[in-house]
Amino acid sequence: MKKRYAVIAGAAALALTITGCGRAETTNAQGGVGSPMNTAAAASGTLEVWAMGAEGDELKAVTDKFVAANPGVKVNVTSIPWSSAHDKFVSAAAANVLPDVAQVGTTWVAELAQQIDPTPSNLDSTKFLEGAQKTTVVNGTSLGVPWYVETRVVYYNKAVAAKAGVTTDPKTWDEFFAMAKAMKEKGGAKYGISMLPGGEGSWQTVLPLMWSAGGKINTDDAKSWTFDDPKNVEGLKFYQDFFTEGLANKAPVGDTLVADFASGKVPMFISGPWMMSGVETTGKMGKDDYGVFAMPTKVSGASFIGGSNLAVFKSTKNRDAAWKLVDYLTQSQTQVEWFKTIGDLPSVKTALADPAVTGDAKFAVFAEQLKTAYAPPSVATWEQVAKQFDSTVEKVTRTGADPDASLKALQQQATSVGMG
Repeated sequence: MKKRYAVIAGAAALALTITGCGRAETTNAQGGVGSPMNTAAAASGTLEVWAMGAEGDELKAVTDKFVAANPGVKVNVTSIPWSSAHDKFVSAAAANVLPDVAQVGTTWVAELAQQIDPTPSNLDSTKFLEGAQKTTVVNGTSLGVPWYVETRVVYYNKAVAAKAGVTTDPKTWDEFFAMAKAMKEKGGAKYGISMLPGGEGSWQTVLPLMWSAGGKINTDDAKSWTFDDPKNVEGLKFYQDFFTEGLANKAPVGDTLVADFASGKVPMFISGPWMMSGVETTGKMGKDDYGVFAMPTKVSGASFIGGSNLAVFKSTKNRDAAWKLVDYLTQSQTQVEWFKTIGDLPSVKTALADPAVTGDAKFAVFAEQLKTAYAPPSVATWEQVAKQFDSTVEKVTRTGADPDASLKALQQQATSVGMG
């Protein structure tokens, strides 16, 4: 398995400026769908495919197998760095030169809604994890399919935990907080846990705590924001407590996460499966030197679901072949092989349950966490609101701002932005 040490940017690291909130169409439990793809005719023609980062680098080997099974098709894969993906998508949309198929970040779908072809009615959307499938739905219409998924759990340094007298994984908020405190006071760590004190992407850790407390940030019909829900305040206050009590650093210096984790200076952090490679390679820790456990529970367990989707664009001249490629990339066997190659967790339920995934104890924790992992609403304004959310988190953690008042202010800001 080729693992990578990099943050998967598909969840929130880039913000597209393409507008549009999608179209309301006939809906069902999986979202409204488009016209069926022609499965009878042999796939033919040329497909231009864009993929980002490590996925882009490795995808050609998979599409070559698709071509071998469909000799009338030619597939050109363009690998795009995440850092330049924003400008490339924006300029391509403006010039109407988007590819046939592309990897699309889960929070980008609403912003690209006007350009994406609705998922064909004969492509089985029920095979995907429900939380992942929901990231494709905009205004009741499914736009694309989930390709791979990721979620966040807690990493911990076993040596520090043993020194701190922690012998079992925490299940509740209180047990989690007590573990962080013990890691510092008894385990000799400088801080109990590494947490983002605001800034880009900090909402990805805070929002699951709000969900865990029973809160919501939007109404079920995705027409109004509800940041000022008292249960959301409880989640944000719990996050703030780690900083107030000196268990998390208000001003971390540089990118020292892995080094501090390996040394025991900061023996816990919350992140996705890609960090295993960094811990083992950069941190030079053995597989038995660290562990992972699911996010602690208040009312319920909850984590953030990220990853990337696959989309076919309306401008394609080869719709059937494009969707056949997407279908191929999301077949169970293909997904398992992709996991073995790059470490991306499958979006297809049967693939996620394969022994190749569940046989690794740490990956099994991630797979189990995915059952209670959720995404923010798929609306075109989310990136704007997320930036305000991050700023709110920073005020609460760094300056001790009141969580209740801060979320009321965020509610006003989000309401003024709207939901698209």
